[in-house]
Amino acid sequence: MIIDSRTMDSAEEESLLGQESEEENSELSDNELQEAFAKGLLKPGMNVLVDEPKKFVNNVEGLKHCLAELRKDLPWVERLDMTNLPAEDVFSNAEGKVPSVKDGAVNADDDFQREMLFYRQAQATVLDALPLLSEHGITTKRPDDYFAEMSKSDQQMQKIRKKLISKQLLLEKSEKAKKLREQRKFGKKVQVEVIQKRQKEKKAMMTSVKKYQKGMTDKLDFLEGDQKKGKDSSKGKDSSSAPQGANKAAAAKKGPNAKRNYKDQRFGFGGKKSGRKWNTKESHNDVSSFRAKVANARGSKGGKKGAKGGKQNKRPGKSVRKQIKSRS
Repeated sequence: MIIDSRTMDSAEEESLLGQESEEENSELSDNELQEAFAKGLLKPGMNVLVDEPKKFVNNVEGLKHCLAELRKDLPWVERLDMTNLPAEDVFSNAEGKVPSVKDGAVNADDDFQREMLFYRQAQATVLDALPLLSEHGITTKRPDDYFAEMSKSDQQMQKIRKKLISKQLLLEKSEKAKKLREQRKFGKKVQVEVIQKRQKEKKAMMTSVKKYQKGMTDKLDFLEGDQKKGKDSSKGKDSSSAPQGANKAAAAKKGPNAKRNYKDQRFGFGGKKSGRKWNTKESHNDVSSFRAKVANARGSKGGKKGAKGGKQNKRPGKSVRKQIKSRS
């Protein structure tokens, strides 16, 4: 592509000339305004913008022409338009009151009257339109086995279903996590209580074992666990309701406790204690427990222990043991 340098020079010159002319015009206008202001020709209020009055045109013929173009001679089934007056005010008639609204005159600032007029207008329209629809064979009630087409596709509904399921799962997880946290807090408390209870039971068992070892009691109920405790508590309630004389009689029937038996066995039952091991006539005549070998310390071959015929000591003496040790 070849560009002539002369054309470029001419275009630049024209642009420069245009800028110079605009500057000259602006300078001239400014100078003129300054001269007019100096002479007193410019005064406030001389230059005022005045809006022209709007002309309202009621072109009736044009409006009728446009209406004729828009109007189409169609049956009512295609148009479904209704023009009627509001229905009667049943409540005011029943109460005997004069209706406050007549011929559509309603106070625009009264919300109740305005909404009531809309309601009565719709009611009158429905009452007039239902017979017309039945005449033209148009059904106004949906049959029981009618399945309307969904506005959304099955894929969109599946996406919505998945979204709802995911939200439900998140809610269930959050609720489950809350329950777990509460259970952990409650579980720690229960665990501490269980440990304290076990320690208490262990301490009670050890004390009862010590009492049994010392002979202070002969009951082994602590070995049977909580079932025996429950039975004993129920029995204790029954026995507490019984009189104290019955309890003493039951204790007398059982006899002395283990502690009393132990002391009686060790220290006796009272009375004379000296000469308890002396021989009597019966014990002197009773020789069934006599053993000659034990009494005389004789062996099977006779003779005293340590004699020639008796058992000899096989262990060598101290000097012989030293000699044996030195030889080795």
